[in-house]
Amino acid sequence: MKIGQRLIWVGGVAIVGMGGLLVVTNPSNQTYEQYATERLTLYLKEEGCTQVSEKLDGIVQSFCKSLVDTARPQIKQLIAQQTKRQNYLLFSIYQTKLSLPAPAPGYYFETIGALENFYTYQVEEL
Repeated sequence: MKIGQRLIWVGGVAIVGMGGLLVVTNPSNQTYEQYATERLTLYLKEEGCTQVSEKLDGIVQSFCKSLVDTARPQIKQLIAQQTKRQNYLLFSIYQTKLSLPAPAPGYYFETIGALENFYTYQVEEL
């Protein structure tokens, strides 16, 4: 076998191996829901509860954080209901449109999932 043929063969095996790794580590819907719930609850605690406490008392901030923790199952369910997954085998794109009751704003998120990790690349307030 010539050196050029060996390089092509080794390169082909490496590409197939990388593709297999991407397929195996493409995150599931449940993994995304867990990720999105963590990110949203952290955001609500840091931003939403802070805004509430600025307008009211500091005690309200700790109550707000407890309320967010208590609502975690409902937040996860809301994310599950309002997320669309596009599975490309090697990676997935998750599109989440959160419609919240007034006066809270709605949000649209796009997240790519690959290698058991997520990267949110688009966030819009609706």
